[in-house]
Amino acid sequence: MQYKRVLLKLSGEALMGDRQYGIDPKRLAEYAKEIKEVVDKGIEVAIVIGGGNIFRGVAGAANGMDRVQGDHMGMLATCINGLALQSALEDEDVHTRLQTALEIKEVAEPYIKRKAIRHLEKGRVVIFGAGTGNPYFTTDTAAVLRAIEIHADAILKGTRVDGVYDADPEKVKDAVKFESITFKDVINKGLKVMDMTAFTLSEENKLPIIIFDMNTKGNLNRLVSGEKVGTIVEN
Repeated sequence: MQYKRVLLKLSGEALMGDRQYGIDPKRLAEYAKEIKEVVDKGIEVAIVIGGGNIFRGVAGAANGMDRVQGDHMGMLATCINGLALQSALEDEDVHTRLQTALEIKEVAEPYIKRKAIRHLEKGRVVIFGAGTGNPYFTTDTAAVLRAIEIHADAILKGTRVDGVYDADPEKVKDAVKFESITFKDVINKGLKVMDMTAFTLSEENKLPIIIFDMNTKGNLNRLVSGEKVGTIVEN
């Protein structure tokens, strides 16, 4: 295996499937099966999920809501998604723990770095909810932060597209895909991979980011097995 420990970053919107809002149980089950395949190979998997399928703090602020309140609502949305994915994984007999940056002790463990690493070492999937626990920081930033803390080998960012292009492939037919690209080139070309706080944190800590299509069956398995899938961003 190319990686021993990875952090998988999923957007909340990815859980919607073909719906306009909320969680699609079918999509959730598909993701759980994909993750199980990787775990069965002995790879340690941590996960961060966004909350955009339920609520976005930025959108709330744009409509007059206090930004801090809105971000806290968004953090709770990630916890709902985390619980849903935990349930789907446990249906596949994958031992899973949900750790949250906000304390919700009745439904999840508080985030403790050493405990998270111990869970991973025992073969459990660890889902990190509530972002960083602080407003104004995205779940992309939370993913990079947690990946650095648990000493992950890479961040695997599952999206709707199969990598990084020089233009939006959903809008530009002849957009060119990069097999690999440096952090500096992403910035210089003005490409969108993650928000700048998360991206800079990843660059400074020499943590590679692989952007790939999570909705193509088997992609996650092929990626961790060393096949060229998606686009790798590294120094």
